[in-house]
Amino acid sequence: MTAPPGRRVAGAGGLARPGPPGPPRLLQSAGFRFALLFGGTFSIAAGFLIAILWWATAGALDRQTIAAIRADTVALQERYRDGGAAALIEAIEERLALDAEAETIYLLINREGRKLAGNLERWPDALGDDGAWARTTIQHDGATAEARIHRHDLPGLRLLVGRDESERVQLRLLLTEGVVWSLGAMIVFAVMGASLVRRVLQQRMKPTVDTALAIAAGDLTSRVPFSGAQDEFDRLAATMNTMLDRIVTLMAGVRSVSDAIAHDLRTPIARARTKLEEALATAEDEAALRAALEEGIADLDGITRIFQALLRIAEAEAGARRAAFAPLDLPEVLRDVAEFYEAMAEARDQRLETDWPEHIPLVGDRDLLLQAVANLLDNAIKFTPQGGVVRLTARTDEAGATIGVADSGPGLSEEDKVRAMDRFFRADQSRGTPGSGLGLSLVRAVVQLHGGEVVLRDALPGHTPPGLLVELHVPATAAGG
Repeated sequence: MTAPPGRRVAGAGGLARPGPPGPPRLLQSAGFRFALLFGGTFSIAAGFLIAILWWATAGALDRQTIAAIRADTVALQERYRDGGAAALIEAIEERLALDAEAETIYLLINREGRKLAGNLERWPDALGDDGAWARTTIQHDGATAEARIHRHDLPGLRLLVGRDESERVQLRLLLTEGVVWSLGAMIVFAVMGASLVRRVLQQRMKPTVDTALAIAAGDLTSRVPFSGAQDEFDRLAATMNTMLDRIVTLMAGVRSVSDAIAHDLRTPIARARTKLEEALATAEDEAALRAALEEGIADLDGITRIFQALLRIAEAEAGARRAAFAPLDLPEVLRDVAEFYEAMAEARDQRLETDWPEHIPLVGDRDLLLQAVANLLDNAIKFTPQGGVVRLTARTDEAGATIGVADSGPGLSEEDKVRAMDRFFRADQSRGTPGSGLGLSLVRAVVQLHGGEVVLRDALPGHTPPGLLVELHVPATAAGG
């Protein structure tokens, strides 16, 4: 057995040793993990938004500056090709004269490094022989400025074209400051939102947790309240309440079975014991002792059959036999059962009538369905008088398949029909007939395993006796639908 994380485990000699460390308690909280997921998702989304805004503002300014420098360089190249160095010098001087804001930067030098035109006094150190683009601090028109410059070589000349980015640098700094403040606000809102998500989750889960704790403490009447929002938590509450109702029903069934076993099996066990004791005490010869032992064995066999029936009912109710479901043709099962019980009916001067279509596809447990129909036919033949009729029918429709077993016996009162499928229940008219009162209980468990229901009604309404009709309704999902 492993100890919970962080617990101390007793070692040899009773000494306690620390168990393996577990994750921090906060990380064990589902609410915290959901809040962390929310905060992370919010942060990533906000980060993408800020990156897009930066690309659309500061990035656009940079792209605009580069495009202007490229266009200016191409225009100056054209002037050089058209008029040579003199035309290029004239074009640079015209541009400088028209630049009222002193944003443009030009420098034209010859191969010896002598300045021919421009508003720079010397070639910038940041722009070496290998570099075509650079961003550096320069002196132009008597002022210091941040500039982006581009170098272009011409035959015997070196041309530098650039733009003053001082204002853009200030704008970028303002934008950066805004981004930093935005990130800070984003973090604050992410933490607040995550905290709110965690608190809401904890509040919504609290009724479920409280109910589970009450159930664990033994209060099986506690149920999860609904919020009225009809959301996932209400659906969880409905599912949990249904589960609790089912547990209560099963526990009530267990208590009922325990009480019934204690009550109904006590008599045959005591009777078998009494017979064996009397045989030991009063048997005159070996034949009498053998007869008493055979009666005791027969009683014990009856008790074994009762336990086997209870086990089949428990397996069906627990769904343990669902793995044995397979496609089958229902009329084949009914023919096997009818063939067996037809001889029994003839022996009692009864007539077994059958009616069903040629094929009824079904998905289910063949053995359990056969056992259920056999139980119904056994009861019908048992309670039908001599000369009576027992009918075994089957039909199919859009809703599914229906199996019916009808007899012309005494039937059941309305009160007995309600209790007829309870374990060990026996109506007054059946007290003198052999049986354990488990037949209809097994039938109901088998039909419920297949997702259906059992209906009891009079076979001959208005007649005396009314007889009994038992219908097994199996839904279309199991009936090959």
